[in-house]
Amino acid sequence: MKRLTIDRIEGSIAVCELDDGTMTDIDVSVLPKGIREGSILIPDGSGSFTVDAAAEAERREKLLKLQDSLFDD
Repeated sequence: MKRLTIDRIEGSIAVCELDDGTMTDIDVSVLPKGIREGSILIPDGSGSFTVDAAAEAERREKLLKLQDSLFDD
C-alpha cells in the first residue's frame, strides 16, 4: 500500500516522504484537516487522502521504544 508521511509543513505546502524514500510536495488545502508533521496519509487515487491513525500510533510506539532503549540506564 502506498503511503506518505508528512515530513514538515512549509506555509501552504506539506513536504511528504513516500514509502520508497522520495520526497513530494502537496498543497495543504487538499489534505484532511488536522494533519501535522508525522501524519501518515493514504492516497485514494482520485486526489483525496485519508489519515492512517493506526499506522501513526504504531510508528509513534516504535519510536518511543527506540528512545527508551537508547536512554535506558
